[in-house]
Amino acid sequence: MTKHINLHKDYTLNRGSYQLKLPFNIDYMVSDNDSVRLLSQFVEEMDLTDLYSTYSRLRENQATPRQMLKIVLYSYMNHIYSSRDMEKYCRRDINFMYLLENSPIPHHSTFARFRSLHFAPCAERILAEMTECLHAAGEISGDAIFIDGTKIEACANKYTFVCKKAVTKNLEKLLVKFANLVANCEELYGIKLIYNDKVKMKHIKKLRKKLYALKYERNIEFVHGSGKRKMPLQRSIETLEEYLNKLKEYTQKLYICGNRNSYSKTDNDSTFMRMKEDAMGNGQLKAGYNVQHGVDSEYIVWLTVCDQPTDTPTLIPFIKSMEESLSFKYLKIVADAGYESEENYLFIEKNGQLSFIKPSNYEISKTRKYQRDISRIENMDYDEIGDYYICKNNKKLMFSKTIKRKSKTGYISEKTIYTCEDCSSCSYKSKCIKGNNSKTPLEERTKNLETSKLFNKLRKKDLERVVSEEGCQLRMNRSIQAEGSFAEIKQDMGFRRFLSKGKQNVWAESILLAMAHNVNKLHNKIQSERTGNHLFSLKKGA
Repeated sequence: MTKHINLHKDYTLNRGSYQLKLPFNIDYMVSDNDSVRLLSQFVEEMDLTDLYSTYSRLRENQATPRQMLKIVLYSYMNHIYSSRDMEKYCRRDINFMYLLENSPIPHHSTFARFRSLHFAPCAERILAEMTECLHAAGEISGDAIFIDGTKIEACANKYTFVCKKAVTKNLEKLLVKFANLVANCEELYGIKLIYNDKVKMKHIKKLRKKLYALKYERNIEFVHGSGKRKMPLQRSIETLEEYLNKLKEYTQKLYICGNRNSYSKTDNDSTFMRMKEDAMGNGQLKAGYNVQHGVDSEYIVWLTVCDQPTDTPTLIPFIKSMEESLSFKYLKIVADAGYESEENYLFIEKNGQLSFIKPSNYEISKTRKYQRDISRIENMDYDEIGDYYICKNNKKLMFSKTIKRKSKTGYISEKTIYTCEDCSSCSYKSKCIKGNNSKTPLEERTKNLETSKLFNKLRKKDLERVVSEEGCQLRMNRSIQAEGSFAEIKQDMGFRRFLSKGKQNVWAESILLAMAHNVNKLHNKIQSERTGNHLFSLKKGA
């Protein structure tokens, strides 16, 4: 029997007597406890006025912004981040069709524009709206927030490194070349520009103007190519133009760097950092962002994206941005040792909150070596009345002076210096005075201590809270919930590199991940009957 197949672009001509059978309402094909139903219900309850305001007009024959948000969130919930894959699943997957509600399938470019042009400008307010909904439902406590950070690789080439230190050095060398060029031109062409041996930008501009005037006076034509000899005036002008272009380039690079030490040429907002994912094992720097999560009851209630590789300067901006967007205020701030600083302690106290920040020396202070180190100020006795410390040899370290130090964030702290009254014949000198790089011989050196009284006072209060039963429970929950949120995003959801460039787009992408994580978490809690649980309890010892 001969089989005949029609080779047409329309494959429906080949189906013969086969009849396509689908229910008119695909709602029956979605299970009752599917997370897509929860997502649709949750987004329907949210106020998306800000999202709708980003559209100049809405067409009837296209998916609404609310439907677009549902599809993008459901894609992120199922580890689908490509806009082309979103379009593909809208054509094939029943759950995506359920969210579309018989609307035309959006093009992949529509999904890309939605993320960058429509969702990104209002992503912060939409995350706040989700957090408010969870708070109203009683799913988050609103009492303690667990803060932690991680570094995620940027969508940038790792070989496009711009180092601020190198640019600064090259700029200094260029300024020396400018001075030599001006002196050379003054000698060659009899131009007097500089007074008091100081070359300024106005002198460079005058020199350029006069060199071009000489060119027109002498009617000199510039020549290029092999076999042609350049006049000295042409060489001077070309050298000056080259230096000016370099000056413009270095100035622009320093402006882009700002208070950072580096950036990537392919994503100017990213900073080169050391990642935990170090395949080569050599501590290679990669362009990335420092993502800060604030977690409550296993939900990501707030997040920020920073360009600083360390966590310490990110805490205060995080708290400020969170309080500006949320209607409620957290009383307890729980973070790890990377956030400890005098500035952070003082801000939290003045803000009417309690800090549960583990001191940076908390773990090492338990070791025997640390407790026996006689050079440390923690192991010396302090007399509050006389304001002096007593060392191992019963010598007094008296108050010497106070100095002020300014941090990178601009915070000025007051440091107190204590100096030993007599270290000349001390038998513990080699163990007490550390540092082998000093040019002064050990016999001539004197023990000095530098400490901040305010920092010590704030740390002592914080330590009392940290070691309490409540503090132990909060610290345990921080390690479970805050670090667990990064584990779920990086490991479970497989997101280890941003797909977009620019801080605003990266922030929007992080918020989409957080919202998808929250819906998945709510779905799992509902199905496992764990709703309303905010903290994991401490295990009681036997």
